[in-house]
Amino acid sequence: MRTDRKSSPDSLAGCLLLAHPSLRDQNFRRTVILMTAHGPDGAMGVVINRPLDRRLADIGGDFALGPLAGVSVYQGGPVQTEQLILAGWKAQLHGFQLHMGIDPEKAAGLFGEPDTHIRAFLGYSGWTGGQLETELKADAWVVADAPTDLFSQPADPALWRMLLGREGAEWLLLADEPEDPEDN
Repeated sequence: MRTDRKSSPDSLAGCLLLAHPSLRDQNFRRTVILMTAHGPDGAMGVVINRPLDRRLADIGGDFALGPLAGVSVYQGGPVQTEQLILAGWKAQLHGFQLHMGIDPEKAAGLFGEPDTHIRAFLGYSGWTGGQLETELKADAWVVADAPTDLFSQPADPALWRMLLGREGAEWLLLADEPEDPEDN
């Protein structure tokens, strides 16, 4: 399902930004960003398909032996990469409810609830006022609605290919291009 919001003043919060296949910036190459805020002053989101092969237990502190010890850690983006952000998603009939930047106690409370997913992010992706709109006009991103099965999908690099392919046949063809054009 594609939502063309490039020319709309509506907020992109809750939507996905899929890196255009031609985007070569290594910070965002083949990323899926869940937008958490978007307005005239700027935008923010987290990359949801770059797992770091770490758990909160690896970070230590209160997480080492707590209920969130097994929560996966992701590279949330290139901004403030030392900042830990906890997020929770609760599946609902037509989407999900997002809890972003929650404290560890609230995350632990959500952890045991059915259809709830908890993730940790190091850093985030951010844009100053007008910056994201400029990138959208330059076709650096494909804006998509988050599918209802988003959090039942593996949150790894293949997620980008799968979500972009859902946007249409032409996107599927571009998503299947090799990383290195010389491998074509």
